[in-house]
Amino acid sequence: MSWAGRSAVEIAAAVRRGEVSAEAVVEEHLGVIARRDPQVGAFRLVRKRAVEEARALGERRDLAELPLAGVPVAVKDNLEVAGEAMRAGSAATGVTPEPRDHETVARLRAAGAIVVGLTNLPELGLVGFGDSVHGVVRNPWNLSRTAGGSSSGSAAAVAAGMVPIALGNDGMGSLRIPAAACGVFAVKPGAGLVPPPGDDWDGLSENGPLAAHVADLALALSVLAADPALAESWRGGRRREPAPRMLRSVWAGEDEVWDPPAPPAEEEPFDLRIAYAPQPLPAGLPMDREFRAAVRGAAETLRVAGHTVVEREGRLPFWLGPSTVAAWLSRAAEAVDVLSRPAAGNGTGRGSQGLAKDGPGLDRRSRALARGGRLLRALSLDGARGRARWQAYAADQWFGDADVLITPVLATVPPAAGGWRERGFARNALANIRFAPATGPWNMCGWPALAVPIATHSSGLPIGVQLVAPPGGEPQLLGLAAQLEAAHPLVRPPGMSA
Repeated sequence: MSWAGRSAVEIAAAVRRGEVSAEAVVEEHLGVIARRDPQVGAFRLVRKRAVEEARALGERRDLAELPLAGVPVAVKDNLEVAGEAMRAGSAATGVTPEPRDHETVARLRAAGAIVVGLTNLPELGLVGFGDSVHGVVRNPWNLSRTAGGSSSGSAAAVAAGMVPIALGNDGMGSLRIPAAACGVFAVKPGAGLVPPPGDDWDGLSENGPLAAHVADLALALSVLAADPALAESWRGGRRREPAPRMLRSVWAGEDEVWDPPAPPAEEEPFDLRIAYAPQPLPAGLPMDREFRAAVRGAAETLRVAGHTVVEREGRLPFWLGPSTVAAWLSRAAEAVDVLSRPAAGNGTGRGSQGLAKDGPGLDRRSRALARGGRLLRALSLDGARGRARWQAYAADQWFGDADVLITPVLATVPPAAGGWRERGFARNALANIRFAPATGPWNMCGWPALAVPIATHSSGLPIGVQLVAPPGGEPQLLGLAAQLEAAHPLVRPPGMSA
């Protein structure tokens, strides 16, 4: 039986029952990576020691307690993985191995997951494209197109069937953009649910999972959030209290055996008020007509499922766009400036040497974006006032009385894969704004948002829609995503089954 391409839930259950060893599962996935990744470029580093770690996992006495037992996972290369250098898509970062795991990585490992590799991203995660000095991440659906970004390699690895789950982060759409581009699921949690990255972009960035199935997404999120009630929330859009024998040791430090909770005999009604906005962008920002149609299709699917569905004709406020762009560029400047300080005092774990500001180790793109951000900060135009306004009351006012909002994720199909890192400010800034302008607003207010693959574009690339909810709405987003997944299943990208 082949385990590559199987869900994380299936793999973990089989490993816990002794039907397959974690070592065999990991070896098979490493073989798939060896065959497919030369085309895709998802991985910066493939961890051969993962086989040893899987073998050691198989000898643990608590194997039956692990919700992600033996599941291969990929980790974005801007999160610390003990024993490996964290390069963050840059030649300017150090090569010193990290002494410890980031908390999210530690939680995945504690749950039984095996880290098989570190995935590529654009330098410092600054843009929505997947090219860096470490390689170009190509879209598994069309290798001439970008996989999106900045969690580029994580999304591509899941889409190409190289891992069932990957870890990334989202500062202005960096989980949802590549998920939509590559046809997988991703959730940006609301503020405070999951431990953030070390550089959290002043609270704009959140860590979160990507997966090929909603059940896997919910399970991974539950582990990352240390909240077992999220694991089965996709079944009915609500947090579920864990079953009596559900594992506590991974999430809460207690020592009990893990069994997935059985769904109740009769589901409570799952009826939400859902607004859909096929074109939420301010005037002057176009939206692909097929992406708009996909939003309407998703809304109709959920109406048939029993939800109350209304169209939101109003567009996002015009002032929010410039504020979001200013916040992005300001954080880009800060990320570059932090990297430029001597490592002994910057606390970034990015090697033993600092970097002269705008030094030669940085891409032209990063230097240009940082200069733009510094200029805006000097003019007190860093987006802070707009962010505070949106966060305090304007997001609530615009959202209205809906429980969940559906919008497109992207505004255009993914552009060409390579060449962006050596282009200047204007071309990169305009391309990013045109490509994915609908994700950043929900980082600006810290609300949860989830990308759902729902259709195929006439170009042959997948189409994703974005589900957004007020704080605490992750269970509702997962429940709706599961209903959309059941009605609109997607196949693997062509050429990724060999």
